[in-house]
Amino acid sequence: MADYKQLDKARKTLKLGESATIPEIKKAFRKLSLKYHPDKRKEQDKAKCEKKFKEINNANEFLIEYCLNYKFPFKEGGEAESREDREMKDHMKRFYDGWWGDLNNE
Repeated sequence: MADYKQLDKARKTLKLGESATIPEIKKAFRKLSLKYHPDKRKEQDKAKCEKKFKEINNANEFLIEYCLNYKFPFKEGGEAESREDREMKDHMKRFYDGWWGDLNNE
């Protein structure tokens, strides 16, 4: 499940503001990946750039996955939630509704 620290770290890695659209995330990723791509750097900078490039790539994948798995409500008073939030709610519902069945009727 995504937490705020992960989102904030990924956002800062891609140098994004407090909010961003998917096209803005992709544009930031492209700009930084071109800047830090190891194949475009001198030999002495390659190791440093490989590490930064992986960090940029991971941040991009994390943010895109988070955005694509976000559930949008289309009913009045609905709450938006991510796929992970839905899975956790389903898990907790199964647990509290008797994951192991009705233990009193054994």
